[in-house]
Amino acid sequence: MKHTAHTKSPRIEVVDALRGFAVMAILLVHCLEHFIYPVYPDPDQYPAWLNILDQGINSVTFSLFAGKAYAIFALLFGFTFYIQYTNQQNKGKDFGVRFVWRLFLLIGFATLNAAFFPGGDVLLLFALVGLILVVVRKWSNKAVLITAILFLLQPVEWFHYFAGLFNPQYSTPDLGVGSLYGEVTTVNKSGDFFEFIKCNATTGQKASLYWAIEAGRTFQTAGLFLLGLLLGRKQLFVPSELNNKFWIHVLIIAAVLFAPLYQLKVELAASSSELIKQNVATILDMWQKLSFTLILVSSFVLLYNNKERFRALTVNLRFYGRMSLTNYITQSILGALIFFPFALNLAPYCGHTFSILIGFVLLFVQISFCKYWLKNHKQGPLELIWHKLTWILKK
Repeated sequence: MKHTAHTKSPRIEVVDALRGFAVMAILLVHCLEHFIYPVYPDPDQYPAWLNILDQGINSVTFSLFAGKAYAIFALLFGFTFYIQYTNQQNKGKDFGVRFVWRLFLLIGFATLNAAFFPGGDVLLLFALVGLILVVVRKWSNKAVLITAILFLLQPVEWFHYFAGLFNPQYSTPDLGVGSLYGEVTTVNKSGDFFEFIKCNATTGQKASLYWAIEAGRTFQTAGLFLLGLLLGRKQLFVPSELNNKFWIHVLIIAAVLFAPLYQLKVELAASSSELIKQNVATILDMWQKLSFTLILVSSFVLLYNNKERFRALTVNLRFYGRMSLTNYITQSILGALIFFPFALNLAPYCGHTFSILIGFVLLFVQISFCKYWLKNHKQGPLELIWHKLTWILKK
């Protein structure tokens, strides 16, 4: 795909749909978690069949989406940077400095989202780690790929592991995530709206960022950003026979790797060695989630680009994906209003089955709004604000 000096990269439908799929998956996982408010009804109050159904829905949803939906979101964040950078490059401009400003603005959106979503926001992580895209924007594909692989190898966890091997007194740093989440939960249970907002936007943000560091997400996110950038440079989301072969290869390799990585992670997580559980098991957990993420992405791309029926079934996700920032933040606000004590306080009455049904209702409402809004606007409300603020400062 060649661009003249003043043409913009055309929208790629499968990317919008895939982003919509990721935001949908995030919504369903968050509904099951009551948006990080771990209060559920007493199972003894419900019939056995409903408890079994609850357990099944929880297991299936988390197995499919937990840790993978965010990864797809991160992959497409890097791809979006490629589109924005290329569009400006075609006009003879360097988007690097502008993107730094854009990331700074993202911190504001992250804080808004975190205010309603206790200790679970990824936007702050994206805003901080996104600086790597500016650093590598002019690097060769080979250099970007090598750097992405190094990040995805989880170097920090390997450092902690080998440091512990050579020094028995060494221990993995404890960032106090548990106590931070405990503080957030206590405030959330109080039902005080203003304390809810204040604590979530401050302590909650800190807990979320520290958890991401401990869980190995920081370097994985950077690696995913760079892979997304490469997917854009190589035009691998554009439908073609050659790209179909690429995604088939990705699907096969990821599928072959997933089972042994998952099984090894399970075994090491049960190890008596804290050094192994805290570091090697974390590495393998990141790798098995990455492999399953690639299974989801490659399967979705192949089906969407080649199967008309699948494309028809997922067409609404295109609208949902085009307004991903708006949907991501508004689902947190709606979730807080539904589940938390300061509002409807439905968490104590909703098991996993009822929670995921609420998720599908919210999904329907959000998609309906997206279709209505995009009839008269090119971007979602928050996307439009982000765009306007991105360009408010003139060079």
